[in-house]
Amino acid sequence: MKAVWEGIKRQIGSELPKNSFSLWINPITFLAKNGKTIILGCPNKFSRKWVMENYLALIQDKFHTAGETHLDLLFKVDTRETQDETSSEMPYPKQLLIPTVPINGKPPGVSLNRQFTFDKFIVGPANEFAYSASHALADGDPWHYQSLLMLANTGLGKTHLSQAIGHEVLLHNPQTRVYYMTAENFTNEMISSLKNNTIEKFKNKYRRSCDLLLLEEIHFLSGKEKTQAELAYTLDALANDNKKIIFTSSLPPKDIPRISKELSSRLTSGLVTTIGGPDYETRVKILTKKAAANNMALSKEIIHLLATHLKRDIRQMESALKCLKAKSELLSQKMNPALAKDVISCLVSRESSLTLEEIRDLVSKYYKVEQDMLSSRSRKRTYAYPRNIYIYLCRRHTDQTIENIAKTVNRSHSTVLYATEVTEHKMKTDHRMRHEINFLSQKLQNM
Repeated sequence: MKAVWEGIKRQIGSELPKNSFSLWINPITFLAKNGKTIILGCPNKFSRKWVMENYLALIQDKFHTAGETHLDLLFKVDTRETQDETSSEMPYPKQLLIPTVPINGKPPGVSLNRQFTFDKFIVGPANEFAYSASHALADGDPWHYQSLLMLANTGLGKTHLSQAIGHEVLLHNPQTRVYYMTAENFTNEMISSLKNNTIEKFKNKYRRSCDLLLLEEIHFLSGKEKTQAELAYTLDALANDNKKIIFTSSLPPKDIPRISKELSSRLTSGLVTTIGGPDYETRVKILTKKAAANNMALSKEIIHLLATHLKRDIRQMESALKCLKAKSELLSQKMNPALAKDVISCLVSRESSLTLEEIRDLVSKYYKVEQDMLSSRSRKRTYAYPRNIYIYLCRRHTDQTIENIAKTVNRSHSTVLYATEVTEHKMKTDHRMRHEINFLSQKLQNM
């Protein structure tokens, strides 16, 4: 049965993006088979939770194809030593922490926002992968990557997660030498050290006196050749000592103008994850929590009204709440739906709201398949291909929950996530699929 599982892993590896497979599927081991129950081991609790929620249906399907029908899958946290198994992926010795005496009780190099912790981060489908990876890294769970790069537009939570990692690491080990800064600050500090002939001190600070480097806004390094070269050497030194490195950027390294291939390669050598805009349910949670933090007693009607229209990012929601509170106080009015609509009109432009039915109708007509076949159990490519396109377009162009999208195609939550992930992966190499999706997206935008 162990050989069967290894074969299934190879099949999944050929279908999933490399990073997703390496982080979630590859570490899973076969533990035992008791009757009709197959027990698989995950390296930590976050991995177990993520796999069960997002890949359970896929794994069950692969076992079914392999002839193992009517079985139950049980996932357990495998606490056995995995050093021998992962030695090829972790060529550097385990880090030995060098104690550092904090200055006035505060470790050097740390300037973290107290509000940016894991317990204050609202998790949703668009950021759950980044959240789980960040939490696993911060908690010291088995980690097969030298770095974590989080890609997101402004206001979607990448800075929050980056600083949350720093908070969590310091909570478990206050003596850890953590450095948090923007790429701009890194550049300015390097320039200053060059002018003052203290470049060796600068190099020693980041290459030898740092255990965790949190570097924000990597896209700022565009065109700064000397800074890019220095950072590349610094990253090599940290990687050789098996130190942890977290980056954030609004652009993928390949899209940053005038960035060296060497630095781009180093930035993407670890785990790369994206953070998308929050869906409707997540926006409701964010608005509810932030309203409470601002001592605002908002009715459910107002919360849902704001969540329906404020789709851009978290900062837009924060701005709306502050504006609503200010108007209420200055005009001596209660916070009511009419006042909320006034605030919304100032922040949001009018735009059409697509429905799942409209997307379903367009996809069915374009691929010339009956709408009912999109929700059929058939796995023929004739129906599976447009079904995946439909799921992808629904995720991209609507704020519907994954559960609602899944219901329209008679599938599970994990199947929708898997279909989206596979479609995004294939679009990078399949020009025909990319052209079709871009064409359909344009049609939807013009509706």
